[in-house]
Amino acid sequence: MFKIEDLDETRAPLLDHLIELRTRIVRALMALGVGFAICLYFADEILGILVFPLKQAFPNGQGQLIFTKLPEVFFVELKVALFAGFFVSFPIIANQMWAFIAPGLYAREKKAFLPFLLATPVLFTAGASLAYFLVMPTAFKFFLGFGGTAGGLKVEALPSAGEYLNLVMQFILGFGVTFLLPVLLLLLHRAGIVSREQMVAARRYVIVGIFVIAAIVTPPDPGSQIILAVPLLLLFEASLVLMKLQEKAVAADKLAREAEEAAERAAAE
Repeated sequence: MFKIEDLDETRAPLLDHLIELRTRIVRALMALGVGFAICLYFADEILGILVFPLKQAFPNGQGQLIFTKLPEVFFVELKVALFAGFFVSFPIIANQMWAFIAPGLYAREKKAFLPFLLATPVLFTAGASLAYFLVMPTAFKFFLGFGGTAGGLKVEALPSAGEYLNLVMQFILGFGVTFLLPVLLLLLHRAGIVSREQMVAARRYVIVGIFVIAAIVTPPDPGSQIILAVPLLLLFEASLVLMKLQEKAVAADKLAREAEEAAERAAAE
């Protein structure tokens, strides 16, 4: 049966910890390198997936990506491979991080930290999926709507491959990272830095802050900002509910430890 062990009994000197850290970093970099190599082989296919929302925004049979510098597409494929390689290798990287941190934690601390570790990729994927399937097609159609004619000249969108990839990465990373708001709030709450009462009292400021973040992360169109702000508001309210449940769980754990300590003292007497 799976069992979370308590703090390791051995106390390694600082040098051993540094060697362990180096080993974990090397393994994480090797995993990233393998993921990069695999994704570089499929860079054209991955770029095709990233280009799909733009293709859907253009009328049928229209639209193209251009490059204005000779090495631009080459560097785009490198960026695509590195970007995708990180996601492919993230489980191994996270495992190496956990393997380095876990021996220094007590069993109850491991149990408290594991949900956050598991929730991080889930929430990030949810945010990235929202950006890819909903926000990006909406934003691209909005931007392409400004095409037409001006002064008798045709105004046509000719996005470059490098600029488009940067925009896509901004969307995916921006939405993915901002969806980690509950993880951040619950970690701060678990550490005792903020309380649920403080968050409730600051709700109006949080709402303003969420809309400011949405305006910074997304392009200037209001639709994208609202699509990001609304889920963040819902995640904030969900965080308040989880904070209340977390407080009850911490209180129950404290009572259980006190009862266990009292039983141990009684047995010793």
